[in-house]
Amino acid sequence: MFIIFGKVTFYMGVLEEKIKNHIRVIEDFPQPGISFKDFSGIFQNSELSNEVIQSLASHARGKVDLVCGIESRGFLFGFPLALALDVPFVMMRKKGKLPPPTVSETYQLEYGEATLEIIENQIQLGQRVLIHDDVLATGGTARAASNLIEKVGAKPVQYSFLIQLNFLQGLKNLKSDVEVISLLEFQS
Repeated sequence: MFIIFGKVTFYMGVLEEKIKNHIRVIEDFPQPGISFKDFSGIFQNSELSNEVIQSLASHARGKVDLVCGIESRGFLFGFPLALALDVPFVMMRKKGKLPPPTVSETYQLEYGEATLEIIENQIQLGQRVLIHDDVLATGGTARAASNLIEKVGAKPVQYSFLIQLNFLQGLKNLKSDVEVISLLEFQS
């Protein structure tokens, strides 16, 4: 069953429990005070991996023309999601990782700044774009991704995440007119 809160959809039920059972929580990694959510166990179960992709696709089918995955973990489910939707996939990478010509968006991090890039002309004017990443934390990178998509004249219509870390309040940084899909929430 899906529960809709405004523009946010959280999956509640069997799939959520399956995902939770395949996630390891590692305390104080990669630094003290961080509770790292390792979802690599999902990849050990092809049936579960397919369920994740099909669940994400069910929310996007008929709504998007393209999937954009954020480097690097956004590629893991982003590309198979694009295949399931039968739409193109665009890699959104860190500055300097793609061959020119590129279009970029620089954004602020807690300690400094970062830049996302896409290859010029891979996203067309007016296309409806799904932005996929593994985790919604503070929302800064996903917001920068939507700004970059708008910069090239396309429209971000959906964010999709495997995990949402509610305690970091990332939803506040996302565009309010873009639907958000999260398959699993963590409160801490």
